[in-house]
Amino acid sequence: MKVVLLQDVKKMGKKGDVIEVSDGYGRNVLIRKGLGVEGTRQNLNTAAQRQEAKEFKSQVAADEAVIMAAQLKKVKVVIKVQCGEDGRVFGSVTGKDISEALQTQYKFKLDKKNIRLESPIKATGEYDVEVWVHQNVTSTVHVSVIPE
Repeated sequence: MKVVLLQDVKKMGKKGDVIEVSDGYGRNVLIRKGLGVEGTRQNLNTAAQRQEAKEFKSQVAADEAVIMAAQLKKVKVVIKVQCGEDGRVFGSVTGKDISEALQTQYKFKLDKKNIRLESPIKATGEYDVEVWVHQNVTSTVHVSVIPE
């Protein structure tokens, strides 16, 4: 029996997948619990259309990410911090600070989790920071930490 999954099912498949299961398991577990629907011609066509739409959206997002990565390479983010006499920063500059600076200075929305810092920045100076724009697309942002 073919079943189109409506939700992710552990060890079976992800939402939208068409799987082959035994008749009893399909009717008594998957369909009854609302985890899937029977693989009729109409349901299979609907699942195929949804899969194509999902792939198209993914491709559009990847294309936009490549454009954004090219724009990010040209960006120089300036972060003003309080620091002591020897140039050491009070506290540190983290991914959250860089994300907020990108938002305010250049209107780039980038999640702080997508900014890869090996360790927080604790001194003034110039740094190149790697950022993940999309699943397979990375870029670098030039960060300048200066005293207030």
